[in-house]
Amino acid sequence: QVQLVESGGGLVQPGGSLRLSCAASGSISSINRMGWYRQAPGKQRELVAVSFSGGRTDYADSVKDRFTISRDNAKNTVYLQMNSLNPEDTAVYYCYALLWQFGGRLNDHWGQGTQVTVSS
Repeated sequence: QVQLVESGGGLVQPGGSLRLSCAASGSISSINRMGWYRQAPGKQRELVAVSFSGGRTDYADSVKDRFTISRDNAKNTVYLQMNSLNPEDTAVYYCYALLWQFGGRLNDHWGQGTQVTVSS
């Protein structure tokens, strides 16, 4: 079994910052990629940022230069530093991991989601 546990969401004023964390635990051999998706009310889930095992990162155009994704491989943890937040960033943010489990299975996993609300 693999678990992804997120933390760090909340309410913030426009222009403010938040840092999300997601720790993966369980039967993990290696992690191919970890990242963040978000889903706003009435909208489809969209990719926010992803960190690949080789070090490459990728961002949605809407968050480039404002959000930064980073990983602590020793802790199987991914972070999302979000700066200059605006109301359009309001959504439930989901942690995502594509990883190899012991026994040779490659599967994707999702966290339970954490609410980020940007409002004055």
